[in-house]
Amino acid sequence: MTGYQCEPLSRAQIRKFALELRRELGLDRTLCFNVIAFLEFAMPVIYNGFYFEIVPKEDWPPKKHACTDVMNKTIYIREDVYRRAVQGKGRDRMTIAHEIGHYILLAVQGVKFYRTFDGAFINNYEDPEWQAKVFAGELLCPFNLIGGMSVNEIMNRCGVSEEAANVHFSEKNGRWR
Repeated sequence: MTGYQCEPLSRAQIRKFALELRRELGLDRTLCFNVIAFLEFAMPVIYNGFYFEIVPKEDWPPKKHACTDVMNKTIYIREDVYRRAVQGKGRDRMTIAHEIGHYILLAVQGVKFYRTFDGAFINNYEDPEWQAKVFAGELLCPFNLIGGMSVNEIMNRCGVSEEAANVHFSEKNGRWR
């Protein structure tokens, strides 16, 4: 529960956004999405006013890895998370893709979100964290390309963690393992 609620988006709608982005970049048939190159080189060109900042680890609380400031069009990334993503670590690549998801869904697509109070129940498809998580997964593990792959193949060919590979393997095969 995030305390924020968005306009509803289905997994299929979010998958479509991710695939359209890949298609626009000419990467719709490429398994491993270079999230760092996209962040550093493509986003500032495609999205006018976009900025990202690498923040020293000691300046952030220990459990905060990255965040997106939609109003200022900025993604902030903790320096160790960024460094590991550059090295190809799946979890950290997913963290950056997640923040890109927030940025694209909220700042670019204009999905409206608002604060909720009193612990109100929020459906997954109205949760901005769920939406960004789904976007990140669809961007890094394209549903249309992972058919017939094992968990290890998804991990290695898409550059994601075992946990993410398991989720996408299960989603693609209609089961959880």
